[in-house]
Amino acid sequence: MARRIRAATVEDFLRAQGHEFSEFEGGDWDPGVRVAQAGRRMATVFWDGPGETDQLKAIETELRAAGFHVVATQQDRGGRRRLEVTLP
Repeated sequence: MARRIRAATVEDFLRAQGHEFSEFEGGDWDPGVRVAQAGRRMATVFWDGPGETDQLKAIETELRAAGFHVVATQQDRGGRRRLEVTLP
């Protein structure tokens, strides 16, 4: 069973790696990474902006190398791609 994880833990790691974070301005998200809490045992990582697939793949590689368990998924009906991040 996965351990508890906080979105802030994932966000802190990604900031330390030099990733720019998305902000909601003017009715839309600026390009960058965004982390959301998805329950006590999972955080979700999104990429807002162009190159979503490539950016998420690079982030997935970094997270795995740091010991996080990462599953790449996509929301139903062709929705957003995302990374589901847990601690083993």
